[in-house]
Amino acid sequence: MKKWQCTVCGYIHEGDEPPEECPVCGADRSKFIEIVSEESVETKTDQPEPEDKKMDSKPEPPIFRSKLSFIFDLMVKHHVHPVSVHIPNGVLPASVIFIVLAALFNFSGLSQAAFYNLIFVVLTLPLVLFSGYIEWQKKYIGQLTRLFKTKIICAAVVSLTAVILVVWLFIDPQAATSSSNLLFLLINLVMLTAAGIAGFIGGKFVFKD
Repeated sequence: MKKWQCTVCGYIHEGDEPPEECPVCGADRSKFIEIVSEESVETKTDQPEPEDKKMDSKPEPPIFRSKLSFIFDLMVKHHVHPVSVHIPNGVLPASVIFIVLAALFNFSGLSQAAFYNLIFVVLTLPLVLFSGYIEWQKKYIGQLTRLFKTKIICAAVVSLTAVILVVWLFIDPQAATSSSNLLFLLINLVMLTAAGIAGFIGGKFVFKD
């Protein structure tokens, strides 16, 4: 049975033909390449190379890579995006829980704690978004499949709603405990849902299931 590998996310499919769509990243079948067994490779390498090909072959010129590109490669190699995204993803749910508790028990202290947590989330988002973009371009060759589109939209929603909530709480510190706090609570839930969906998709890319 043949094995096919998705060149976008690395998922391996077994079958006579590649799947119509990668079940992990959503890339179409044109992004799959056949994995050739070691025996087949050895058979091909045992064949003598034509003299004309030997004469024509020239050493490849050294590839110049800028310092910036080198840094980006290191970011992907050392998983800067998965590491950095855990920072706001851990603080953000706590902030929403504080907001809900503040609304239920009319406790402004929890609302203030949520405000500081949200500021921290907003400050960490630039690194998360930038490292995510670099990983998307370098590791997944910028493929814009359905899952990547969803993840990008969720990241934008989280960023926008987090900024809105910080500004809202700065202008009105009692927004969570006021009688007309339904819209405020709804924005919190939208932010939390978008962060959860983005994390779920990221997990699919990492664990390839």
